[in-house]
Amino acid sequence: MAGFAEFMEQALYDAEHGFYESGQAGRRGGHFITSPEVGPLFGAVVGRMLDHRWNELGKPDPFTVIDAGAGPGTLARTVAKAEPGCTPALRWVNVERSTAGRAAHTIGDSQADMPNRPITGVIVANELLDNLPLRLFDSGGNEIGDQRPNPETRLTPRQDQACVWLSQALSILDQGTVVVFDYMSTTEEMAARPWPEWLRTYRGHERGDDPWTAPGTQDITGEVALDQLAAVCEPTRVTDQATWLRAHGIEELVAEGIATWQSGAAQGDLAAVAGRSRAIEAEALLDPTGLGGFTVAEWDVPTPR
Repeated sequence: MAGFAEFMEQALYDAEHGFYESGQAGRRGGHFITSPEVGPLFGAVVGRMLDHRWNELGKPDPFTVIDAGAGPGTLARTVAKAEPGCTPALRWVNVERSTAGRAAHTIGDSQADMPNRPITGVIVANELLDNLPLRLFDSGGNEIGDQRPNPETRLTPRQDQACVWLSQALSILDQGTVVVFDYMSTTEEMAARPWPEWLRTYRGHERGDDPWTAPGTQDITGEVALDQLAAVCEPTRVTDQATWLRAHGIEELVAEGIATWQSGAAQGDLAAVAGRSRAIEAEALLDPTGLGGFTVAEWDVPTPR
């Protein structure tokens, strides 16, 4: 019997039939929308964070940013549009497994795997770790495979691939920060709940069927066990996305946008319309029941003593 990790690997990443080769994941016309796809505001806030870290590190050149699980490269485009101060030193690397995703990259380097050379900069993983194949075990320690368990069954996840990814990211970072955005809980919390509450699928912007139904036609995503990541390395900071966005100036950007709207709306100025949209985007990004409730975990390298 194949384990669930092998099943999930094929359902999501198979070169011919995998969900991520559909080219629709994470897009407005696809099955779900990530924070960068809401609009350019998220990228503008990330740009502010990059400037802050660049200055803290002494303005290194090159300053490398790796977008791990870059999808169609939307974050690269929105950060570039924001024109952060670190732009002259910025080297952007999109890392995306799917050929469909890489075909859409227009800014920065594009590659299928994480680089193996040391870098100074920031590694960003936005809704990546929840899609890395995980192993499932029932209360008796039996591994679950490609057969659907009873929905009331309590299962325990073992997220080996997410832990390996974090270890690799930390190993290639000479100086800088790893930033992970995702919905997270703990192994204990997940094991105490029926598995459909934390192991989910999405199709057409709605919850899909169970993960074992029609593999390749829907996204399979599981909450990330923060305690398992902490066993690799204790994070430097953990907060929710709304708090993180406010700390990096989202409210200032919204205020600037509203001011632009108020000064240019009468003339039908495109910049004014774009400024007005910031308030709408912020509402979605800060929503505590949605994207704003995501966890942001950060690891600084070298690790502070």
